[in-house]
Amino acid sequence: MNAAYLIKQEAYRLGFSYIGISKAAFLEDEAPRLDDWLQRHYNGQMSYMANHFDKRLDPRLLVEGAKSVVSLLYNYYTPHTQTDPSAPKISRYAYGVDYHFVVKNKLKELLHFIQTTIGEVGGRCFVDSAPVMERAWAKKSGIGWIGKNSLLITPKSGSFFFLAELIIDLDLPPDSPIKDYCGTCTRCIDACPTNAILPNKTVDGSRCISYFTIELKEAIPNNMAGMFDNWMFGCDTCQTVCPWNRFATPHNEPQFNPHPNLLNMTAKEWTEITEDIFNTLFKNSAVKRTKFAGLKRNIAFLNPNKSSF
Repeated sequence: MNAAYLIKQEAYRLGFSYIGISKAAFLEDEAPRLDDWLQRHYNGQMSYMANHFDKRLDPRLLVEGAKSVVSLLYNYYTPHTQTDPSAPKISRYAYGVDYHFVVKNKLKELLHFIQTTIGEVGGRCFVDSAPVMERAWAKKSGIGWIGKNSLLITPKSGSFFFLAELIIDLDLPPDSPIKDYCGTCTRCIDACPTNAILPNKTVDGSRCISYFTIELKEAIPNNMAGMFDNWMFGCDTCQTVCPWNRFATPHNEPQFNPHPNLLNMTAKEWTEITEDIFNTLFKNSAVKRTKFAGLKRNIAFLNPNKSSF
């Protein structure tokens, strides 16, 4: 109990908003759901989602001797949005420095703290970069429930969080899951521009705007024209309409603040964006994942008659 308390207190000191613990074991309930999701090809061209099936379900295959999964949430919410209502939109999570770097460094500090304060503990840090079912572990640890949009929702702060995990060989007392508070609400399902949110808390990833604007490397299918609600990188629609996000509070992470010019870019400036401006705006940003050509493709898809390649 003392070790768990020390770990949680240090995590809060490092800036994490929520932390929960679960036993490292096989995710029995998730196995058939994952298999069905893949069989229906909801992963689209994200072939990596079909890799390491066993490791996704059992953290002991990722970390030898794993005893505990420590799940953590790091806030990225900001009330600030783009000033030009006609400009192509970018998801809030990509405003600042790539979260992989920011959160991973925090996790490494936490693991170092555990090893120097508690004793010889083996483990690994994970931030959306390995076959770990992050939302399932966060749910098991009691820091939230999985909403109908398949995102983790916390009852006090909503869903604008990055998820992270420490899988360690230290045996810690597990926390208990909490109730699902979505109720009969269907706002996220009703609002999804591409009808990607299906019943039973399932998202058809191959229809999600984030998939098309980030993951898909080839041309966006013509049958999706006019359905993107002006999103050029990612999509926040299902989070914006979620009633639980009325409790979201602004983050305190300076590295997540956008470049001073980012939110003031006009629709015309986005259409005429050059590679130099792209590199300036998105230095160390998650937007680099789609590359300059990918962002231009997305903008052109939104405004096929105005883009200037």
